[in-house]
Amino acid sequence: MNKDTITVHIKYGDMEQTFTGNVNDVWVSVNRFFSEMIPAFEVARKAILTVDLEKLVDDCKNIIAVIPEGPRLLVSKQKLTDNETLALHLLAAYVGHKLGLLDKNSLSKEELQAGLGKSAKITGTRLGELYREGLAAKTEEDHYKITTIGVKSLQEEVLPKIRAKIQA
Repeated sequence: MNKDTITVHIKYGDMEQTFTGNVNDVWVSVNRFFSEMIPAFEVARKAILTVDLEKLVDDCKNIIAVIPEGPRLLVSKQKLTDNETLALHLLAAYVGHKLGLLDKNSLSKEELQAGLGKSAKITGTRLGELYREGLAAKTEEDHYKITTIGVKSLQEEVLPKIRAKIQA
């Protein structure tokens, strides 16, 4: 390789580009890459719903926990609606999986029924409501998981209400 040749490799998200040539040509190419590609990525990032895991964990403090046996609620079920109870179990599975503490981010209907402490019929009805609201989704394994919009909804609307209930 010529000593006047430079190679620059850029990786940004899923985009990768390598530029090779003389310093001036590579400099122009790199600048063009940044001026054309980065604004598009920034616009896309604004449109994509993301979850701040650190803030979510902080928001869930003293409400849910993840233990080796699985997700657990730290709030009495008597202070929660059935839908809140189920959604919190799904949220705990999500958080546990994101933190690498659980193998999966979903729970079976039986696990959710045990967490709710009610009949299979009531559990199924409440899961159907969460599904129709877009807060929960069914997996290929016939388990349930919280959706990204479900996480945001819980974080912004439900968790503050639950925190107010338990402090009252």
